[in-house]
Amino acid sequence: MTHRVSALISAFGFLASVMLLVLAVREYRSGASVLWLVTGAVIFLSASYTLVRDVRRLRTGPTA
Repeated sequence: MTHRVSALISAFGFLASVMLLVLAVREYRSGASVLWLVTGAVIFLSASYTLVRDVRRLRTGPTA
């Protein structure tokens, strides 16, 4: 059950990171610093990695 909750939280974090990345791209295109884009990309990649890790853990099933 804990792994399911963790995967659900990771999925919501992934969705939030996608929205943040879209916001960062919009801000960068309107003349903001490139740090917006870099920060959005780093957060997106981190959330993606966490989601993949949690889904893999969920698919392997319970360990002993």
